[in-house]
Amino acid sequence: MIGCYTLFRKEMARFGKVWFQTVLSPIVTAMLYLMIFSQILEGRIEVFEGVGYTEFLIPGLLMMTVIQNAFANSSSSLVQSKTLGNLIFILMAPISTLQIFLAYTAAAVARGLMVGLGVLLIGLFYVKVPVHNFGIILLFAICSSAVLGALGIIAGIWADKFDQMAAFQNFIIVPLSFLSGVFYSIHSLQGVWHTLSRFNPFLYMIDGFRYGFFGVSDVPLGTSLTVVFVSLIVLSAVSCWMIHTGYKLRQ
Repeated sequence: MIGCYTLFRKEMARFGKVWFQTVLSPIVTAMLYLMIFSQILEGRIEVFEGVGYTEFLIPGLLMMTVIQNAFANSSSSLVQSKTLGNLIFILMAPISTLQIFLAYTAAAVARGLMVGLGVLLIGLFYVKVPVHNFGIILLFAICSSAVLGALGIIAGIWADKFDQMAAFQNFIIVPLSFLSGVFYSIHSLQGVWHTLSRFNPFLYMIDGFRYGFFGVSDVPLGTSLTVVFVSLIVLSAVSCWMIHTGYKLRQ
């Protein structure tokens, strides 16, 4: 596993060199959302009984930041390597497909968790958030960021330039994360919007994660776990297949 560990360290060093952009910037963005929405809606909306709106908002913002940054890490790294032409050195190295996948995914998880921890620590200055089950919180944080890390590998391999990568993130990842119950409960939606929300996999990541804090959720915990695990298995298999076959990599 020396090759896998080396590639993982390379990925950690890559985003660590520009930590102001990769770590601090998303934390500041999340805090701006928290400041605005908590000031406007605190005391006016009670999503769960006995839970203030700011308490409800923090886990959602935290998970949204985690998954967005996990995706950005693996996708941007691959697109950058393809653009600069240094991806060939990874493909030529004696590293297996699984090791490449694990290295990129682990680095994506690490960046997502680092940013999420920063959001949580700052959010605690606003309000004390209860912890119902720390194991559930950690499980959803790791698995969800791994799902987006795998999706980032797929998107990074598919994209030929940064414009395509930006379109993937701006038109798929960002809308799905914003429409996943970060700022509201899906029970507040009516008709077709409530139905469509059920098909958003990010909903189950955020809702299951929020269950770890409050012990209540919009969706049964078992359903959220199933969706996350199935998504992780499917996307991991697809990304490993793309790496193994050299799809859009060996050109």
